[in-house]
Amino acid sequence: MCGLVGIVAQEPVNQSIFDALTVLQHRGQDAAGMATFHDNRLLLHKGNGLTRDVFRTRHMQRLKGNLGIGHVRYPTAGTNCESEAQPFYVNSPYGITLAHNGNLTNARTLKVELFQDDLRHINTHSDSEIILNIFAHELQQNCRLKAEKADFFQAVKRVHQRCRGAYAVVMMIVGYGLLAFRDPNGIRPLIFGKKVTSKGTNYMVASESVALLAQGYEIIRDVAPGEAVYITQQGEMHCEPCAEHTSLSPCLFELVYFARPDSVIDNISVYKVRMNIGHKLAQKIQRDWPEHDIDVVIPVPETSRSAALSLAHSLNLKFREGFVKNRYIGRTFIMPGQTVRKKSVQQKLNALDFEFQGKNVLIVDDSIVRGTTSQEIIQMARNAGANKVYFASASPPIRHPHIYGIDMPQVTELIAYQRSVTEIQHLIQADKLIYLDLADLVEVAREGNPKVIRFEASVFDGQYITGDEQAYLTDIAQLRGESALN
Repeated sequence: MCGLVGIVAQEPVNQSIFDALTVLQHRGQDAAGMATFHDNRLLLHKGNGLTRDVFRTRHMQRLKGNLGIGHVRYPTAGTNCESEAQPFYVNSPYGITLAHNGNLTNARTLKVELFQDDLRHINTHSDSEIILNIFAHELQQNCRLKAEKADFFQAVKRVHQRCRGAYAVVMMIVGYGLLAFRDPNGIRPLIFGKKVTSKGTNYMVASESVALLAQGYEIIRDVAPGEAVYITQQGEMHCEPCAEHTSLSPCLFELVYFARPDSVIDNISVYKVRMNIGHKLAQKIQRDWPEHDIDVVIPVPETSRSAALSLAHSLNLKFREGFVKNRYIGRTFIMPGQTVRKKSVQQKLNALDFEFQGKNVLIVDDSIVRGTTSQEIIQMARNAGANKVYFASASPPIRHPHIYGIDMPQVTELIAYQRSVTEIQHLIQADKLIYLDLADLVEVAREGNPKVIRFEASVFDGQYITGDEQAYLTDIAQLRGESALN
């Protein structure tokens, strides 16, 4: 999962892109990058680390221009070095930079095709570089001295025909403008808006609505599945559907975990979904455990707070902040190695003993992935003096690997894989474990947008939108095996 932004403005965009990347920092803390266009030159800076650390004053001063894109990276399969920070660049045709969020499920096949048929070399393990080169190749097939918008849309159509998986893309085409598009299933989010100034109209495309609203942009709408949005350097906007078969299937894990609560994705309020999740959890407790002895509800900061508050209110229980979070520690389930994850949990959270002492506490977290974090948190509560520790997950059991941009493809790492709730409860050492039901999650998500017929919920139900999961998982296993030898 990564964060994207692209801006076409009537004034310099470097500060606006920096601010947008800072707002989207929750989507990726591994690397950051920015590319702008000025005086017929493409200017690029990127590196590993947080946005504030990658960009210094000297970099910002050099990143001139009224057109640019930015990216914050979350490490997925194959991305583990500074050379894979985005945006990526190819110089032909015209000069193109790209930032991408998502994951291609046929990346290995495409890489072979690009080398053997298209005569293009891919220099990294990143599938973002693959998308860039496919687009560049398809655009070059009809290349001329002066391109038309139809040429860009045709190249996007060919990308949709060749690429499988999940992808939201923003790219800058030197001398032309900004191009953004979304996969035909609309799995990864992408939204655009405008801001009218005294100098003219500015346009922004970003992964989440909060990036636009934070800078005073008016939301136009989400980019539709399979659609491309082209904004010229002069501020002319053109939209065109570029895929024959489309279906809006947004990722449920965005709503549960990744997106900021103040974002709206495909007309679905993330905050309202999380509040309603808490209400559904409360209903389940009332139905299945009416004689509960919970004294207090405590969230695991940050993403579970809304659900925990709603749950406590629905059950007429006390809500307390029992954990204080160190905001400068990354998300633990994506960190390599059990030892590193355990140490990180201890550094990330600190328990307030007086909120636990002698009480039966219900801890609410957004999800349980490997179970490492949950077990550590439960032990922290016991060490703080809790009498009993119950645990509630604001998502259903994660029993299957995610192949569309979240790096948890090894199914054996998932604590819920081939285990019952009772077995998981025993492993994380909780006195009771409550999971949100998938039907309830789908229901509260669909309340925001009844037009969504199907959500991407493969981590919960094993039903993959693109239907090519086995080949992808085999490729990933081989890639990781190769990496382990290096």
